[in-house]
Amino acid sequence: MLRRVTSASARPDRNPRHAKLIAATRDDGLGGRLLAMVNAKALADATGHRFGFTWKRAVSDKTFHIVDTVDKIFAPDFIEKHWLGEKITGTPLEILKKGKFTRASLNASARRSFFRGWLCNDFNVLESFRDKGKPLATSDTIRTIGFAEPVNHALRTAQSCQFPEQMAGLHLRSGDIVRGKYRSTLNFNGKVIPSTLAKAIVAELASQGIATLLVGQDRATLDYLRSQTGALLTDDFGANAFEDQTLRAFFEMALLARCQRIYAGSSVFASVASVMGGSPRIKTTALFSPPRTSQLMLDELAHNHADYHPLEAAFGYLSAFLAVEDDISPARARDILGKGYALDPENDAYALKIVASYFREKDYAAGEAILKSRMTAQFEAYPKVPLPMLSALSRKTVHGHAMGKDFAFYFAAAKAGHPFATACAAHILHDGFGELKPALEMIAGSQAAEPANALFGKIRRCIRPIATRDSSPLLKARLRLWKAGIRI
Repeated sequence: MLRRVTSASARPDRNPRHAKLIAATRDDGLGGRLLAMVNAKALADATGHRFGFTWKRAVSDKTFHIVDTVDKIFAPDFIEKHWLGEKITGTPLEILKKGKFTRASLNASARRSFFRGWLCNDFNVLESFRDKGKPLATSDTIRTIGFAEPVNHALRTAQSCQFPEQMAGLHLRSGDIVRGKYRSTLNFNGKVIPSTLAKAIVAELASQGIATLLVGQDRATLDYLRSQTGALLTDDFGANAFEDQTLRAFFEMALLARCQRIYAGSSVFASVASVMGGSPRIKTTALFSPPRTSQLMLDELAHNHADYHPLEAAFGYLSAFLAVEDDISPARARDILGKGYALDPENDAYALKIVASYFREKDYAAGEAILKSRMTAQFEAYPKVPLPMLSALSRKTVHGHAMGKDFAFYFAAAKAGHPFATACAAHILHDGFGELKPALEMIAGSQAAEPANALFGKIRRCIRPIATRDSSPLLKARLRLWKAGIRI
């Protein structure tokens, strides 16, 4: 079955005239794929177009993500009707984005000659779309997904469990954001509720007469929190009966869907559960203000940090800092960050934020010393640029640069003549903004200060013209396809 269909072009168009393909092609985790599929199918069903999806088993990080083959997840007839293979080949599909299309614009595009259809991978793509004046009911759509019988068994088993009268779900996603490669990026911190905040959440809900179901990835942390709070785990409802991790994930998702409220970050797993059950996904700011959130975590860590995995505790310190970053002094910032840094010394985020705190006070020498020590060690260990530290500094997301609020302090230190800060500023200008001439001028300052420094020379050689959306239409098209999940 996996080899029978390799491209969307292999399937005949059985829909009426002008019907085109609306495809979900994400290749990340289970939740991300399912949410994109539900969105795409809801839109296709509402507009009369054809729904299709790709499904690759491979994921980039198998340590924290488990995705099974398409025939283990979906029913044969659903695969036969909708599966497009592992990837789409041929003419690219147009990308749908939130607020950028209407029913009329879809119909107009569908009438174009040789137009194949659209990619629907943005999680929020349907927010502004209306069907007969109403939002699309994705909770109804998910019930039309044809799952394989073992998956349906897991979903039915969760539905039959006896719950307390009032139950809230708390999704403690951890994985690659807390313990893996993304923990230094600051891009995805909002997806996670820190485990160090869980006790306070359970206590607050209990004061309202609401029981809590904990759903998470780290068994030791969950067992500890249950012992301390009396919260329920999915094991209490039979999750251990599912040895297959994919089936267990569906069971836990369906349990979470039955909760009256779901407290979570922007985790897609929790989003799918919210769609599945129609329950609202709520952020912890509904329970605690940011200053209160920060203090609760710091109090918990002050008394019990040894009870948590070091990286979970470190993430708690980082989250406590980020909640009040704009309202605390540089000295207070260093106090909080330093405790996380001691637990996770390989995480560049702590070092970069601590450096910024010194630069805020115009203590450029102290910040420069940290940059010199860390950047030199990274370059000596692996003489390649950009260094991990520089990549973390300039990384950009759809919401802007993750460390953008610190850029002005790095530029100020560069202006004050500190060569490692100047090298950082050059990298920000080049990698973060595509500014060639200012970046070259910056790194020239570093080289003038330390002509024999091989790192500065390597950075200088890597500052080359970057093709932008305006300068390279081909790159723009390839970038759109890559973001949409098509590898070319």
